[in-house]
Amino acid sequence: MGKEEEILARLRDAIVDLDITGVEEACKEAIEAGVPAYRAVEGMAEGMRIVGEKYERDEFFLAELVVAGEAMKEGMKILEPHLKGDKVKTIGKVVIGTVKGDMHDIGKNVVAIMLSAAGFNVTDLGADVPVERFVEAVKENNPDILGMSALLTTTMVEMENVIKALKEAGLRDRVKVIIGGAPISQEYAEKIGANAHARDAAEAVAVCKSLIEGE
Repeated sequence: MGKEEEILARLRDAIVDLDITGVEEACKEAIEAGVPAYRAVEGMAEGMRIVGEKYERDEFFLAELVVAGEAMKEGMKILEPHLKGDKVKTIGKVVIGTVKGDMHDIGKNVVAIMLSAAGFNVTDLGADVPVERFVEAVKENNPDILGMSALLTTTMVEMENVIKALKEAGLRDRVKVIIGGAPISQEYAEKIGANAHARDAAEAVAVCKSLIEGE
């Protein structure tokens, strides 16, 4: 195992072990060793994927998800200044958020981080975002893509409400809409008039790239 692989493995394991200090130390070591910042983000994202699987198997609970998310945020504080230097050109602009009534943001955070690492300019609205805030953000930021996340079946309808509000505001044709989250399917995306659906962060990056290239 080379130096880069060893650091990335430590980053992954520190996330899974909920070791915030370990994440910070590994991020600093990655930068010092010349590991590209986006690769370090991928190492943390792999850890978050494992955390998500443990949550689904009831090995982890909400408290562990929150700590893992905090560990990743602390790592990102160290990596973000270097991420900007990794990419010369911005691919496109993305506004992203979790819909109203839904406080789940772990998956959305990973998508936002991975999009940033891939060269997108990302505006993260956070969780429990009302329809009006999504519309306002599209007006203000003029993004290429709007990403919406929902983990609860009861909040899925908010995605359709946002798309309707964008149409009413005359903004729908200006932005591509991608949706994701555990209960979301391609069929649902088509039903509510979204442009695309993604199952996970890696697919979200690929889909966003294809939406930009298809313009």
